[in-house]
Amino acid sequence: MNEDLMTIRTGRANPALVEKLQIEYYGSPTSLMQLASISVPEPRQLMIKPFDKTTIKLIEKAILASELGLTPNNDGLVIRLNLPPLTEDRRRDLVKKVHHRLEEARVALRNIRRDTMKDIKDFETEKMISEDDRKRGEEELQKITERLMSDLDKVGQHKEQEIMEV
Repeated sequence: MNEDLMTIRTGRANPALVEKLQIEYYGSPTSLMQLASISVPEPRQLMIKPFDKTTIKLIEKAILASELGLTPNNDGLVIRLNLPPLTEDRRRDLVKKVHHRLEEARVALRNIRRDTMKDIKDFETEKMISEDDRKRGEEELQKITERLMSDLDKVGQHKEQEIMEV
């Protein structure tokens, strides 16, 4: 979840915004971090320096096709991405996106809990564990789920504060 939220833009430049961007390199999708070094020369700028100069056009094309909404500046050696300051409306849209991804993570966590509960009950039915073991397992699973949900909420609140920071 942390890695997923790192790809959502905040007011500051962060290499994680583009690291996972897939580039079509010799017929196979390759992440940008395998094709170039990514640095932050200024607080609102990313600099991408490809290891192979022939990939500049491919990287530029992938950035334009992505949902980042950034225009790359290519000088033949490096690509610079200038991150404009976020407007209030854009910040709110990004917060909604964070909430949506958090809800997807919560649903996935609930599904895992449901499947594990079913497995525990199946174990009891097949006489592999006792009723006491089943109850203990269900209680432990619930505690773990609640802890993970709390962690998700903290991560979401931190990202929301990061986005709304001017």
